[in-house]
Amino acid sequence: MHTDVLIVGAGPTGLALGIDLARRGVDALVVERDESLFPGSRGKGIQPRTMEVFDDLGVLDAIRAAGGGYPVGMLWQDGKRTGEHQMFDPAEVTEDSPYDEPWMVPQWRTQEILFARLEELGGKVLFGREVVGLTQDTDGVTVAFAAGGSVRARYAVAADGGRSVVRRTLGIAMTGETVDPNPTLVADVRITGLDRDNWHLFPPRGEGDGFLAICPLAGTADFQVAAQFTDGSSVDVSLEGVRKVVAARSHLAPEDVTEVRWASNFRPRAALADRFRDGRVFLAGDAAHIHSPAGGQGLNTSVQDAYNLGWKLGAVLRDGAAEALLETYEEERRPIAAGMLGLSTSVHRGEVRRGGATRQLGIGYRESSLTTETREAPGPLHAGDRAPDGTVDGVRLFDAFRGPHWTLLALGAEAPELPESIGVVRGAAQEPYGTGLFLVRPDGYVGWAGATGDGLREYVERAAR
Repeated sequence: MHTDVLIVGAGPTGLALGIDLARRGVDALVVERDESLFPGSRGKGIQPRTMEVFDDLGVLDAIRAAGGGYPVGMLWQDGKRTGEHQMFDPAEVTEDSPYDEPWMVPQWRTQEILFARLEELGGKVLFGREVVGLTQDTDGVTVAFAAGGSVRARYAVAADGGRSVVRRTLGIAMTGETVDPNPTLVADVRITGLDRDNWHLFPPRGEGDGFLAICPLAGTADFQVAAQFTDGSSVDVSLEGVRKVVAARSHLAPEDVTEVRWASNFRPRAALADRFRDGRVFLAGDAAHIHSPAGGQGLNTSVQDAYNLGWKLGAVLRDGAAEALLETYEEERRPIAAGMLGLSTSVHRGEVRRGGATRQLGIGYRESSLTTETREAPGPLHAGDRAPDGTVDGVRLFDAFRGPHWTLLALGAEAPELPESIGVVRGAAQEPYGTGLFLVRPDGYVGWAGATGDGLREYVERAAR
């Protein structure tokens, strides 16, 4: 079996990458060790920047229909409500940032939506394919499976999670720390006796107890239970085990927990792969970085890995771009992942609130070798920054950006001739862009900015073929 890109892992990272490659006409195959998609709610928070990515990938309407906003936290003590707790610092919807708050969708539902979109585009996932071997040479990668058979690909992407078999096969180490030595139970349950308007928070009752949080999962009839235990505790993920901890730490009776639909336990950890590439193999998502769940950064950073890598693989495999373009994946994404790991850890330890930074709208690539800023006195928006939304001469910018292409904004400046594959939007100066020429990458970041077109064609030849 042969393909251009083999993606190992059908989580949010692998599915998002598969979608991006499929819409670019790249032959890609996703393989998954398990027999079905992940069944739990683990990564339930979708940040505003990822909402913008999902808009471009064609799944935003389904994501919005499947979820909802986060409820206000409600503190309980001895069976009584004692006060509200705002989980996130408020944000204001603006024209340049149309998605203001995180959107809650259980991970299993997000994956169903991504899977359906992949199939709609002609992509495919092969389930029950456990990777047991990988070799590569100057022309490609060969991946072998436990059930027999192999796939030959020009490139491979490890999106197979924090215990990535591919990463370990390549011998790439991860450097990190234990964020919290105390194990945490997380479970999707059916429960009675609690309203669905609040995220119910039960502080520790005494020494040796941990917190209990019960969150209604938007778009479902389920709740997510999260309970912390002391280091060395044995965490029982059975129905009886979940009933016991809920009854011990809240006013609910054991029988109020009527069903456990999925359960797991973990110790929060932060770790970063020493490199994101080995020859023709790339690491993405949890295979490259492992986060504490606090702040909802893991799934979002992972999807944005895929979004960064997808257009670059497409440019090399379909548009004739130089293979050196792929070197910018690690250059751009590894520092971002390191920063997001630090942020997640700080949120977990109560040092930083969930707010502007966790929405990920401020992430950018100003220091990237793909970024060129030619203006002597740039305004607040620099090359390398996220390209904001807005309306120029009646055209919504996110509508113009949507799709696997580059877009030139000519705002109060004359646009030079460029390849027909690059979309052009002309109009007057537009805040926060100001006046000038702004070449927007397929992943929604300004690659090149200038007051005039001097040097733009050279940049296009190098990076936007």
